[in-house]
Amino acid sequence: MIREGQPVHRLIIAMIMGILLLGVGPMSIVSAGEATPANAVTIKHNGKIVKMTDPALMLDGRLYVPAARIADLFGAKSSWDKVNEEVTIHTALGDKVVLGNGVPVVYFNDDRYRLDTAPILKEGRLYVPLRQFTELLHANIQLNTESDIVDLITVQPVVITEQYGLDEVSKELGINKTELLKRNEWDGKADVQLGTKLKVVIPSIFDQVVKPYSESDLALLAKITMVEAGYESYEGQLAIANVILNRVKSASFPDSIQGVIYSGKQFPPAHNGLLDKSKPNASVLRAAKDALNGKNNVENAVYFFNPNVSKGSFWSNLDVVVTIGNHSFAK
Repeated sequence: MIREGQPVHRLIIAMIMGILLLGVGPMSIVSAGEATPANAVTIKHNGKIVKMTDPALMLDGRLYVPAARIADLFGAKSSWDKVNEEVTIHTALGDKVVLGNGVPVVYFNDDRYRLDTAPILKEGRLYVPLRQFTELLHANIQLNTESDIVDLITVQPVVITEQYGLDEVSKELGINKTELLKRNEWDGKADVQLGTKLKVVIPSIFDQVVKPYSESDLALLAKITMVEAGYESYEGQLAIANVILNRVKSASFPDSIQGVIYSGKQFPPAHNGLLDKSKPNASVLRAAKDALNGKNNVENAVYFFNPNVSKGSFWSNLDVVVTIGNHSFAK
């Protein structure tokens, strides 16, 4: 309800929060705006106000929270990999979650899924989109838009009994049995045993499964990135890896990493032996992995070149997306 005289900032936050929880907000992976503190928003956990050393953030119509702090509320353990800017979380219910800075793909147990929007790093803290992260921790959200309160509610697993089995749980909660089996990593070939604790919060990411990449693809992508940009920054290395992957997606180039690298004359190292001798460093390995997991800083660029070296009408007529270090990236 909107009351006469209600402060404008509260109205805006209420509308944004509603969009957030409905899941119909902006879906872009690369955020266009700047994250700002959501100081008016109060976070609760099971009805109790949470003291937030680092405030929640608002970005492109979504609420982000510091992953480690929220994970801790639910009894989860988190560890931070500073080199790869990646947090690994072991939840109280035995799930493993891996999230990376700017990486839209989340590792959940043994599978990969795409988030609606990627985590962001701010002042040394990895922030994650609240709604989907809460689901991964087996919890729900209650929203009070009039008081700008978000309450994170722990959902306990359901215990299977003789009177309350899988069929009853599925019917009462309105969850498909196949989804329940998938959430609990059962293949359905064996009966669910009495006393089993059934996880019943189905993460929305389950609708966004991402196919795994092969170790050989990762190794090859890292090798060519090392040869072409081993001396560049991580951002420059990520850009090179993404040009390769953008070509794989384009109908104008071969449809595999190997095909792109070994076809034509764009990559001489693939034909003169340098590629075989390439030994990717840690930064390049991270860049290749992040690119394969959907982190893209060059949009749909399919060319890269050194503007001080590559001259002529072909290069000058390209639409340059961005220049990083010694390379321009174009389409």
